[in-house]
Amino acid sequence: MTERGRPSLDRRALVKLGIAGGTAAFAAACGWDGGNLVRPALLDWSRVNDWVGEKIFFSPTRLARTYDPAERSASLPSYFISAMTPMLEDPPSWRLRVDGLVAQPLDLSLDDLMRLPRVSYTVKHHCVEGWSAIASWHGVPVSAIVERCRPLRSARYIGFASFDAGYTNGWDLASAMHPQTILAYGMNDNPLSPAHGAPLRLYSPTKLGYKLTKYLVSMTFTDRRPGGYWEDQGYPWFGGI
Repeated sequence: MTERGRPSLDRRALVKLGIAGGTAAFAAACGWDGGNLVRPALLDWSRVNDWVGEKIFFSPTRLARTYDPAERSASLPSYFISAMTPMLEDPPSWRLRVDGLVAQPLDLSLDDLMRLPRVSYTVKHHCVEGWSAIASWHGVPVSAIVERCRPLRSARYIGFASFDAGYTNGWDLASAMHPQTILAYGMNDNPLSPAHGAPLRLYSPTKLGYKLTKYLVSMTFTDRRPGGYWEDQGYPWFGGI
């Protein structure tokens, strides 16, 4: 049976898919890709997990639960690819470049971003390794950037690039336009710290942590699905929760 054109899955089938997809992601998170015999199966389950997340569970109007700031966790672990915490040598010169399939390319300073509409929320952060923590974030909605750069009709994805040893991510445009998807420049009522992606990071409580690119330097609109640092190693591309 179908509902609004989407194939229905019973509870048992969804549990099986969730376990399989989670196994693939966890194996990659632990640094093991299964070897030549198992790797293809893990990648196949990763693609299935992506399909379920994007086609069955994602909704542009479903909001993640928010919390009172008093419920914040004592700490939020931070991860990066570089050997040391990435730091800008000349912070005032930093810019966010917005380009690709857009009518109006943008070159935005942090001050420019802070003059745009601001969103604040306290939400739960989920890591693919199994832990979670509650924190507050504030920044500009990605939708506000989209409104200003005016993507062409052929643009379906956004590639996010970082100065953290070339870390990248790819998102579908619908997820990027979700009302809780922001470019965060603040955490827990303070400016974003270097450990958590200063001066700017992508953030959404509807995605797993590895999708939330830190140390952001560019957004590139494209008609082809971009890869990503972990996605190219077998993590689910959609990464929704």
